[in-house]
Amino acid sequence: MSASTPVPSGPPALEATLTFEVTDADTALAVGSGSLPVLGTPRLLAWCEAATCAAIEPALGEGATSVGTRVTLEHSAATAVGGRVQVSATAGFVDGRLHRFSVAARELGADGTPRGVVATGEVTRVVVDAERFLGRVRPPA
Repeated sequence: MSASTPVPSGPPALEATLTFEVTDADTALAVGSGSLPVLGTPRLLAWCEAATCAAIEPALGEGATSVGTRVTLEHSAATAVGGRVQVSATAGFVDGRLHRFSVAARELGADGTPRGVVATGEVTRVVVDAERFLGRVRPPA
């Protein structure tokens, strides 16, 4: 018998994982989304979007970028200043220019292992020609 080598079926998965440390500037108090000194949802959302941007980057052609068009996020656990959060994005659906990513954020322990889920959600991005997109943006009145 001979050994067989698996053959990839389709393009490589679009995924990325980024790690962030919560600082005072990342808190709900600092970003205006609450009064507590814990990771603010707007900052967590920005980190989720950053992970999707990192995931889609290798698939972008010359002059292309992606824009976020839809987000759902359930922020289910608080993270203190000094905590580390690992954010992962994985493309679960791709249809032409549209890419839908599942995102998950987990707090990391001191040893770097995940301690618990902080948030889950979905971010949709659409690939656009950067110059053409900016050409359609109207200046402020």
